[in-house]
Amino acid sequence: MTTALRILTVALLAAVAGCTSGGESASSCAGVVTYGNRTYLPAGEIGFTVGERLGTAETVECDDTPSEPGVTIPGGTTAAYAVEGRDPAEAIAVGDSPAAARLMEAD
Repeated sequence: MTTALRILTVALLAAVAGCTSGGESASSCAGVVTYGNRTYLPAGEIGFTVGERLGTAETVECDDTPSEPGVTIPGGTTAAYAVEGRDPAEAIAVGDSPAAARLMEAD
């Protein structure tokens, strides 16, 4: 499993489980990518169509638990794809291949 896929998996699991601290939602950097000077967050939408490859997105280094050493998720790169019917300023898909790409929406 590539680093980018691990980051996206962690982000999606966190979104499903809900990151909480004392009953309130906690902010998370896991799964965040940047592309074209924009920040994108994982989206839960299913049923999108991946379009042409746009370039390379950067995954952001993330340490959501600074009190726990050794759990920093390293930054890296992954392919960025267009999402059919959406402007890349709104949404892109990222992953090692179009089939593995996950939907990301602009922050």
